[in-house]
Amino acid sequence: MPEVVSLREAYGKTLVELGRENPDIVVLDADLSPSTMTHFFAREFPDRFFDCGVAEQNMVTIAAGLAASGKIPFASTFAVFVPGRSFDQIRMSIAYSRLNVKLVVTHGGISVGEDGASHHSVEDLALIGSLPGFTVIVPADAIETAQAVRVAAASNGPFYIRLCRPKLPLVYNQDYRFELGKAVTMRQGKDATIIAIGVMLSAALEAADNLRRQGIDCRVLNMPTLKPVDEAAIVKAADDTGAIVTAEDHLEHGGLGSIISQVVARRHPVPMEFVAVKDTYAKSGKATELLQRYGLTAKDIEQAVREVIKRKRG
Repeated sequence: MPEVVSLREAYGKTLVELGRENPDIVVLDADLSPSTMTHFFAREFPDRFFDCGVAEQNMVTIAAGLAASGKIPFASTFAVFVPGRSFDQIRMSIAYSRLNVKLVVTHGGISVGEDGASHHSVEDLALIGSLPGFTVIVPADAIETAQAVRVAAASNGPFYIRLCRPKLPLVYNQDYRFELGKAVTMRQGKDATIIAIGVMLSAALEAADNLRRQGIDCRVLNMPTLKPVDEAAIVKAADDTGAIVTAEDHLEHGGLGSIISQVVARRHPVPMEFVAVKDTYAKSGKATELLQRYGLTAKDIEQAVREVIKRKRG
């Protein structure tokens, strides 16, 4: 069984490494540093850590000011509060000026679990993806998280990195190298392609393994960068396999499925299915229970693959 590791902890420890390497790295939080794991940075660099309290709009604006002054700010809270609660401040203070602010949020999706709908951020990718200039990343494990954070620190411009609450299985080894804007082929296949992000990648891999035993050969792509998305990989998948299923812990509208379908419709139309949260808010419950209740499991991906293959040409 693969090792299960916290993406949030990988983020917090990577921040400390970056802080040692670059004195311009500063970190902001909104009274949630033990959960976002920015407390690791706060302990080592108290003069470069700013707890803004329960004031996410202020945190975003302060981060913009620090970026305008030449610092490299990482600002963190739960995804439901950024961009949800502070969208206007992000739009006007960061996106409009294309400032070098790194928003790294945790607790994305319904996998937050028992905190309930008030804390289930299922709209955040649609919101942040609508803003010009933002790079949007959803890592699938701790190794990818650490590397994506480093790439964000070394790249100019606004970034949004979405992390989940649960620990996730490692899908990569230490040889993996994250490339901004590039999909990663996790499995080869010819009958259909599953494109997944975040918590859904391990489910996609499980589904592909199960389908292979049933005689269905699925390609699996991890799409860690949602913006800019890897159009070439999407078009190749459509051309090679003739059918695509997307899988995400986010509303069906405005997230991975919407982004992929735009590329497919414009450049290489093929049948598609979407494994995502439908037009609803989830109840409170354990993460595994919610993922099952709202159709975000390997079995749901398998069913979507069978359905999309029925609609393939020829």
